[in-house]
Amino acid sequence: MTTPFNDPVTIVRILKDSHTIAVVGLSSDPERPSFQVAHYLQSKGYRIIPVNPSLTEALGERAYPDLLSIADPIDVVDVFRRSEAVPPIIAQAIQVGAKAVWMQEGVVNEEAARQARAAGLLVVMDRCMRKETNRLIKEGALPVRPSETTHL
Repeated sequence: MTTPFNDPVTIVRILKDSHTIAVVGLSSDPERPSFQVAHYLQSKGYRIIPVNPSLTEALGERAYPDLLSIADPIDVVDVFRRSEAVPPIIAQAIQVGAKAVWMQEGVVNEEAARQARAAGLLVVMDRCMRKETNRLIKEGALPVRPSETTHL
């Protein structure tokens, strides 16, 4: 079911136009969904910035305790946190000028999503970025990124 926060056009736009993804709640455990999704996205040419105060590094990238500590521009904030933990993440995403917020499957916070959208961010909620990327690549809706061709 399409809702205002999982519109197919918005999903394609985010995945096509983005390069840098800050993954909030990224785990260094390869068995965790956050690690698996981030690793997959990295393999598809996206730059991953880990955000977890318990880590110093993940997936070969320096980790940051929060979004405010990141100096580089952020295209998408991918959220792997409980739904009730989302509002301060959205506030930081707005503050750092992120272009979009993506709440992973099971992460739903309608009020935070509305705040992000009101601030001009694109919003996807309760969808898996890996599944959507994989589906769109198979459908030919997402181009093969240059770093992907080096892994073929």
